[in-house]
Amino acid sequence: MATIPMTTQDFKDKVFNYDTNKDWSYQGSLPAIIDFYADWCGPCKMVAPILEELSVEYADRLLIYKVNTDIEQELSGVFGIQSIPTLLFIRSNGEPMMQPGALPKHVLKQVIEEELIPVQPASDATAE
Repeated sequence: MATIPMTTQDFKDKVFNYDTNKDWSYQGSLPAIIDFYADWCGPCKMVAPILEELSVEYADRLLIYKVNTDIEQELSGVFGIQSIPTLLFIRSNGEPMMQPGALPKHVLKQVIEEELIPVQPASDATAE
C-alpha cells in the first residue's frame, strides 16, 4: 500500500473531525502517520521515499497519509505546523504525538514498533 494523499475533508472524515469534537478521538481503526509536507521542501523529499517503503512494509497494520501544507492550509493551521516536514503519529487509542523534522528510517521504525504497533513477544507462540 502506498502513502495516501489527504485533504482537510479526508482528515475530518477518517481521522478526527475537529469541527464537531472538542476532545481528540481517532476515528480510524489502524494506527497512522500523517506527513505534513510541501513539494518544494528538500527534507520532505528525503522523507517521502522512506514513508513509501514503510507503507509497504507495514501494509494492513499502519496507514501513512500525506498532507500538502501549501494546499491544505486550514489543516496545517489546526495543528500549528510551523516547519516541514512534520509527522503526526496517531495511535489507535490515546493522544497523537507530533515530531517536526526529517527522521531517518531507523527512528521511524522504532516509533512505529514501540509506539504505534508494538510487536508481541515471540514467547507467545506455541511450539509444535
